[in-house]
Amino acid sequence: MKLRQLCLLAAAMLLAQYSFAQDAGIESLAGKGRGKIRVGGFGAPTIKYTTFDKKSALMLGGYAGVMLNSRLMLGAGAYGLTNNIDAPRANAADPELFWNMWYTGFVPEYTIKSNKLIHAAVGALIGGGGVYKSARWWRDGDIDIDDSIDHSGFFVAEPHASVEVNITSFLRIGVGGSYRFVQGSNTPGITDGRLSGPAAHFTIKAGRF
Repeated sequence: MKLRQLCLLAAAMLLAQYSFAQDAGIESLAGKGRGKIRVGGFGAPTIKYTTFDKKSALMLGGYAGVMLNSRLMLGAGAYGLTNNIDAPRANAADPELFWNMWYTGFVPEYTIKSNKLIHAAVGALIGGGGVYKSARWWRDGDIDIDDSIDHSGFFVAEPHASVEVNITSFLRIGVGGSYRFVQGSNTPGITDGRLSGPAAHFTIKAGRF
């Protein structure tokens, strides 16, 4: 091999080594240049006090997902209306009607200073759901229920913010608020505006943070 070829090969190797060193030092949201990503995850059962059709309502559900570097969580959530809220009837002789609502979707969440005793988290649920009426009446001492009246779907977006307290390294509790934006429903007797509304929530998170 000629001297010129040896010099070119040595220069190419030095250039490749320099490029590798540069790439290894690139900072990123997940790894911050250290090349390692801490992967955890948690589940978060949640109770919400909110409004539905301008009446007080309780919703149960929660969310769960994978948590990266104790900060960014990517997961999914779902909630459903639990208490009975009267729906309008055409005639007084008709069976009683009650509202039902549920929604589910993708949930990203970012936790600020997760290692601190008291810290904050912000996120959102983006997805879809449905609203419909249930009819209930008595027949021979038994209750008959029809859960398929005037069903319609909708788009929902619900940003939220929480203040959290670390109870142990794998358990924390949080309180906060959210606002539910609903669009696209067409069930008679209810509007998007009356399906939308603020909520206060209490959450228990358990997992590897």
